[in-house]
Amino acid sequence: MKDREFERVLIVRTDRIGDVVLTLPMVLALHAKFPGLKISMLLRSYTQELVDGFTGLDSILKYDDGEKPKGFFTLLSELRQRRFDLVFIVHPTFRIALWMLLAGIPIRVGTGYRWYSFLFNRRVFEHRKTAEKHEAEYNLSLLRAIGCDNRSVPSITLSLSQAAVSAATQEAFRLGVGAGERLVILHPGSGGSARDWSAQNFGNLARTLKSDGCAVVVTGSASDRPLVDEVVMRSNGCAAVSAGRLSLKELAALIRSARLFVSNSTGPLHIAAAVGTPVIAFYPPIRECSPRRWGPLTEKKMVFTADNALCQRCKGGPCQGNDCMDQITVDRVVQAARRLLAEGETQIKS
Repeated sequence: MKDREFERVLIVRTDRIGDVVLTLPMVLALHAKFPGLKISMLLRSYTQELVDGFTGLDSILKYDDGEKPKGFFTLLSELRQRRFDLVFIVHPTFRIALWMLLAGIPIRVGTGYRWYSFLFNRRVFEHRKTAEKHEAEYNLSLLRAIGCDNRSVPSITLSLSQAAVSAATQEAFRLGVGAGERLVILHPGSGGSARDWSAQNFGNLARTLKSDGCAVVVTGSASDRPLVDEVVMRSNGCAAVSAGRLSLKELAALIRSARLFVSNSTGPLHIAAAVGTPVIAFYPPIRECSPRRWGPLTEKKMVFTADNALCQRCKGGPCQGNDCMDQITVDRVVQAARRLLAEGETQIKS
């Protein structure tokens, strides 16, 4: 006889990289609370590699075929075959909620604030858009529906294969980063998830860090290549380009080898935090996008939030674009970078 009402649990998170990383504390909390529980995640294909080998995670279901979402009945059949007892719909849509009901999953945990929330039989009433706490904390709140109450967010560490580390080492060699050099990675894109610090600012930062003796690399996806090239151009060639060349795990390995990671609020920022690299992060003056909700889960950080009250375009009203981000000056970021780099060197020596 089972000592609990569930043995096979599914966590649904079918959005982006950072969202998936900030959902992983749920896996750790469930794994610690219920030893022997079989935990699976339903993810988009491009985020799968990121969680492969993660502690406590037994299997992964793909939401899509690599290009488009799977057919309704195709995924429904897969869900039924797995015979899950419990599902947490962390990223809810009507389609997903209906899938879980029709799949016959007995316990369905989700938000109580959607019109289709009647499809969930255990509901959590929290408005995430108010950004009263961190996204990882909101995710963990769902676990209270089954008596798993975490007062703190478990620390996550991404598993990196030797193949990923080797690929990152080869990429660093290709970029001319010498052994022992202080590598700083700049990631100027955000995929539209936030307001962006300008390419000019990133370029100016790269020039200063290069003059400080750092090796500077600008990363991004293949679609980010024009932006990455612009940053390098504005750096007067003081940075090297690595865009669209690495898988997510390989990128994570490259980031882990860096002394500092600087970016807007985006997925790779959370990867950097999860592999232990100090970070500098830029956030817009928008409540839903604030660091209170989306900040990196690390103590080794410096976070800058733009002030729209100082913005000539917004004048204290709703954020109108990237103009507010210019309130974060390069000089302030340089000071933060030097501080984090110095702290890192102190830790290495000790």
